[in-house]
Amino acid sequence: MGSEESRVVVPRSFRLLEELERGEKGIGDGTVSYGMDDADDIYMRSWTGTIIGPHNTVHEGRIYQLKLFCDKDYPENPPTVRFQSRINMTCVNQGTGLVPSTCYHFICFLLN
Repeated sequence: MGSEESRVVVPRSFRLLEELERGEKGIGDGTVSYGMDDADDIYMRSWTGTIIGPHNTVHEGRIYQLKLFCDKDYPENPPTVRFQSRINMTCVNQGTGLVPSTCYHFICFLLN
């Protein structure tokens, strides 16, 4: 026998339903929430999110709106994330609000 790891692959729809439940309840202290744009979207692709800027940061008290798009290859590939609200962060395209997938961890770090 080889040293291959057995891995359980969770179907995309199960993963998204779990994330929808978490997002609607609010994550952690409730400063981050997200949900579906359209309840009739059976593929669960289009999402909207809200982030309330954390205390003791330059973002404190600000409310940021985001659009997220989970394509058919999610979760193998990350969603597209775009700030609808203007935000001054070096990783966010100031013209489009688009967040490159390479910057997701950076954004999470700054807003936590």
